[in-house]
Amino acid sequence: MLYDKNCRILPFVQKPARYIGVETNSLIKERNSIQLSVALAFPDVYEVGMSHLGLQILYSIINSVDGVVAERCYAPWGDMEQLMRRQGIMLLSRESQTPLRDFDVVGFSLQYELSYTNCLNMLELGGITIRANERREEEPIIIAGGPCAYNPLPMADFIGAFVVGEAEEAIIEIVHAVSRTKKLSRRKKLEALAKITGVYVPAEHQKTTRITKRLLPDFASHKFPLNHIVPSLRTVHDRVVVEIARGCTRGCRFCQAGFVWRPVRERSVSQSKKIACELLSATGIDELSLLSLSTGDHSQID
Repeated sequence: MLYDKNCRILPFVQKPARYIGVETNSLIKERNSIQLSVALAFPDVYEVGMSHLGLQILYSIINSVDGVVAERCYAPWGDMEQLMRRQGIMLLSRESQTPLRDFDVVGFSLQYELSYTNCLNMLELGGITIRANERREEEPIIIAGGPCAYNPLPMADFIGAFVVGEAEEAIIEIVHAVSRTKKLSRRKKLEALAKITGVYVPAEHQKTTRITKRLLPDFASHKFPLNHIVPSLRTVHDRVVVEIARGCTRGCRFCQAGFVWRPVRERSVSQSKKIACELLSATGIDELSLLSLSTGDHSQID
């Protein structure tokens, strides 16, 4: 997160390992061969963001595309933010120490409403104009997804495009759309994104436009990331994770997740075992959890 010359401030912040980067299984690509760069920004501190499986999945998918790089960025803690503002240090990616403003695309994961102000703070720290309609041509396209993207309007003034639903396939289409229009105007980029199923673009769509939820129908056979990035300090969920199912059969009326991630899809026992063994081998972590909305309801849980 910090240029080497600014590492002198690390002794003055809590948990400096939040900011040093260079974790096992993180990927650094040669920028000379890169046609499109994507910053995956998680609007919370490192320990929370590194516990989020979705970010690991998108990181792996985007980096599998030739000529495209995905790097990560997390919100700084208050003590670090104060020092950054005082010394004029910008918010940088972990892998290449690149300011957010120098990426082609910045994608936020909206997991909960209280993170909205963190998104705006990260944009400002990263040198990006906060309001979407005031951004200059050279500034990145800002995209957001996650559970809160199902109600995009509270953040519509700040985000260029929202992914409504599951992003595994949509993110590839987004990357290709921005790559094709990279030398064109911001308006042309947004027009291209608006044509992708499951993507809502406030500047292009009417507020009454119905957006079809993006779904990953072939969940079980979709490639699961096997080289999870190993965090540089203890995280909230300090273990590797195998997603054994998506969706929930119970339909509790108070539960958003049970509805938005429908229908129920499962990975088999043999698939889950194989993924678990490879994850443990690739990371050296000795603890593993099975992830789903209701793991006890897996048809082969016994």
